[in-house]
Amino acid sequence: MSAFQVETEILSTLEQVWWAWTRSDRIVQWFAPEAHIEPRLGGAFELFFNPANREQMGTKGCLITHFEPQERLGFTWKGPDDFAALMNHDEALTYVLVSMAESEGKTRVVVEHYGWMEGEEWEKARAWHQMAWTHALASLKSAIEEGKGDLCCVPQENAV
Repeated sequence: MSAFQVETEILSTLEQVWWAWTRSDRIVQWFAPEAHIEPRLGGAFELFFNPANREQMGTKGCLITHFEPQERLGFTWKGPDDFAALMNHDEALTYVLVSMAESEGKTRVVVEHYGWMEGEEWEKARAWHQMAWTHALASLKSAIEEGKGDLCCVPQENAV
């Protein structure tokens, strides 16, 4: 089964979108209520959709597999608990590649999700993820374009 991709255009700088994906304090504002992101090759890419139980509904143990600052971010992925037995073990992890490019004041974000296997359960998991990534990108776009909070601003330690 082939990869799928979803994309959006955000009225924002590339830098702001990159920070939204690679900073734990920012990704929690649009994606998951708790996160542990280490923005480097081999670093953690862990999202916790139920912070009270880090063993379920999250990407615990997932790692950054591709790191080109402000261009591409790749990471291993675990699905929700409904698909845990199918895809949340080392032999069956899927992979996500997020590409970004800025043009005329907008940043195009493309999410490509790879590693799908054959079978009815895999087809259900793939369809669920395609829907979920579409919602995640809509959340990112909305959060950044609202202009509220720090998603629209330079992180304090990066301020000149």
